[in-house]
Amino acid sequence: MKTEALITAAIRGTIIEKTRQPWIVAFEPNAIDKNAALRINLNNENEAGKIIAESLKSHAPEKIPATITVSCNGNNYNYLCAPDFEGIAKVRNGETPAAFAAAAASADFGISRSLVVRNRIVLVTGGAQGFGEEITRGLVSAGAIVFIADLNMEGAQKLAAALNAEQGKTIAFPAEVNVGDEASVEKMVETIALTAGGLDLCVSNAGVLRAAPILEQDIGSFRFVTDINYTAFAIVTKHCGLLMRAQNQCAPSWTTDIIQINSKSGLDGSNKNGAYAGSKFGSIGLVQSFAKELVDYRIKVNAVCPGNFFDGPLWADPEKGLFVQYLNTGKVPGAKTIADVKAFYEEKVPMGRGCTGPDVIRAVLYLVEQVYETGQALPVTGGQVMLN
Repeated sequence: MKTEALITAAIRGTIIEKTRQPWIVAFEPNAIDKNAALRINLNNENEAGKIIAESLKSHAPEKIPATITVSCNGNNYNYLCAPDFEGIAKVRNGETPAAFAAAAASADFGISRSLVVRNRIVLVTGGAQGFGEEITRGLVSAGAIVFIADLNMEGAQKLAAALNAEQGKTIAFPAEVNVGDEASVEKMVETIALTAGGLDLCVSNAGVLRAAPILEQDIGSFRFVTDINYTAFAIVTKHCGLLMRAQNQCAPSWTTDIIQINSKSGLDGSNKNGAYAGSKFGSIGLVQSFAKELVDYRIKVNAVCPGNFFDGPLWADPEKGLFVQYLNTGKVPGAKTIADVKAFYEEKVPMGRGCTGPDVIRAVLYLVEQVYETGQALPVTGGQVMLN
């Protein structure tokens, strides 16, 4: 991670620990160092956490500096600090006083579920369409600041613009990423750090599905599903975890979350869909393993296992959707139309319907709220799949 990103995470972590609430810290490439409210000198980035914490020690929570310049290795790094992006814009335009008042919060960061992600920095991969868009919209409605990460940059830009217009303020940012490419993921996470200062919640939602009987499936297609659903989750966890760990060094009381959007197929095998089910089963193993490893940094790792999202493009796309794939592969005995396939799957759900975006959002908020839950795979299946 670049020096300026590590310093950003250290500043945000220190402010979070002091104010006991989320905060925005934005890297400012334009020179502000002569008029900075606080100047900090570092010999190297490795001492950033300790020195920054000491430098801010004398500032009361309601007197956080709005501008900070950090000198390190002969370079000056400038930062803007505010409770939200509207505050950042005011600081950038020179419209604010030297400090912001910090809002009150409980000493243990406890908060009701409806407000648990308010003002928190959130990443949603695959967030521009389908289930990802539903999750993005739900988190924005709950008050989160969301980075919409997607290979479809045009879709991410349009969704971010629409959400910002609806909210009347900056609440969403597009972020181009190929989750299967580690360099792309690393660049995305650094962009989040420099834009907002850190990360509180990663919703690893990006995934693909190629349904086919194993006796007929092209192994290249099998590998592609595994690469995106399994390996890419590890890549995203690695780089989001590095940023969360850097933040944790200065905010040891602050809990962060990585939540994988898995599937009911990660809990129960799927006929003629082994590549997908196998990648999801494997991801539950990663969730449990990462949870044990990252708990030292107060990073919780959990999974949400939704039932079938029948109204989304994964199922309903008229050309590539699962209804079409399952009809063409004969997965549903006797089915002659897409309506037959849909009815067949709806009958399998005790609650008689598919999963929806609000169902998943409730599960995500629950897992964030539960600070004593990690390594879990939470079914949201309408009773179709139950834990033993």
